[in-house]
Amino acid sequence: MSLNHLSLWWDTLPADMHRPLGHPLSGSATADVAIIGGGYTGLWTAYYLARRDPSLRIVILEAEQAGFGASGRNGGWASALFPASLDALARASSRQDAVRMKREMIASVDEIARVAALEGWDIQWSKGGTVIAARTPLQWKAAQDEVATARTWGLGADHLQLLGPVEARAQLGATDVLGATYTPDCAALHPARLVRQLAAAVVRSGVTLHEHTRVTSMEPGVVRTEHGDVRAEVIVRATEGYTRSLAGQTRTLAPVYSMMLATEPLPATMWDEIGLTDRATFADGRHLIIYGQRTADDRIAFGGRGAPYAYGSRITAEQDRDPAVHAALWEVLTDMFPVIGSAAVTHTWGGPLGVPRDWWASCGFDRSTGLAWSGGYVGDGVTTSNLGGRTLADLITGQSTDLTSLPWVGHRSRAWEPEPFRWLGANLGLRVMTSADASEARTGRPSRAAALFTRKLGH
Repeated sequence: MSLNHLSLWWDTLPADMHRPLGHPLSGSATADVAIIGGGYTGLWTAYYLARRDPSLRIVILEAEQAGFGASGRNGGWASALFPASLDALARASSRQDAVRMKREMIASVDEIARVAALEGWDIQWSKGGTVIAARTPLQWKAAQDEVATARTWGLGADHLQLLGPVEARAQLGATDVLGATYTPDCAALHPARLVRQLAAAVVRSGVTLHEHTRVTSMEPGVVRTEHGDVRAEVIVRATEGYTRSLAGQTRTLAPVYSMMLATEPLPATMWDEIGLTDRATFADGRHLIIYGQRTADDRIAFGGRGAPYAYGSRITAEQDRDPAVHAALWEVLTDMFPVIGSAAVTHTWGGPLGVPRDWWASCGFDRSTGLAWSGGYVGDGVTTSNLGGRTLADLITGQSTDLTSLPWVGHRSRAWEPEPFRWLGANLGLRVMTSADASEARTGRPSRAAALFTRKLGH
């Protein structure tokens, strides 16, 4: 498959980063660790494993090229966000462990920067934080409540601040800004540069990367591909939104699409109005998630949810673009920043996220079967995959560390419902959140349906 026009990020890679880094598997093979998936999760796992124990024979099996999936198409936020709330984490463990999970997520942002500096990678990193604008009275009330709640967890202004209207508009020159929250714990980056340079570093460390090698199934001790079997004592599932392609895994994670667009590079006069001087990532407080960043070459890369879930967890190349969703994203973006209405959109793209039934990302290793996994990031995977890779490296090498006792380790989400109930539930959730935003804008009252749906997810 051609990777031209897969995303803005792939189209703006230097030519040498497009070069294949591995070759297809040819016949059967053996390894100590076989990793299914050549995205962030699989690559970070291999990166840290190779450094923990250089004697390990590690093989990565990737259906396309490393970074083909969400790792090369995401919004470029290395954030400390985790899909399960602190309350949910505390209910499953303790308040202390919930806070520890949050602080490990914060530390993982800096760990990516540390490795990039150590390896000499240019990933267009800028740790400008995240500003979430409150553009309605309800969003402003929610922002105030969020900061007050953070204080009860011991998270101070060094991790989350409430900005008044003047401070908020100085950060983000969007329309109707009443205030905002701001966290420094996020960086904007070029995600495809990260994944391709990470893959190259992994190969240099002695890991075998088999690109264009599609895995069909796995079981204890063996991974089956279209080109032969790989036998290994440890098998890591790192397939995220593509997990449904493995035999027996159709209901493990639902592939839910997120869509993005990018403008042409904008002139300085426009940026004078938009702000984002430090390349802070940005969103607002609506229910249906949006996210954006100012790229290193002065574009806006902007995305959001809204694409319907396909029956049977189907994934096709045609789903990567949805004209109606992309038009809606452009409408939201130009509503926030009318000054860019005359700018050209140069790229539109999308791709599937991995969503567990309870919205809990998890990782773990069952030593009795040799099967390990990390995933279910619900769109918060740039940083979480790094934490997952380090945690799996500790678990697989038998180390007991602060990471291996975090509350997401060993968590098992229940399977999604069979069809047609999965299709009905996923698309009902999308409709609820879309209508909630419209209802709140119209009435000025919180959406009961959105609150009920959020409680159903355990948040």
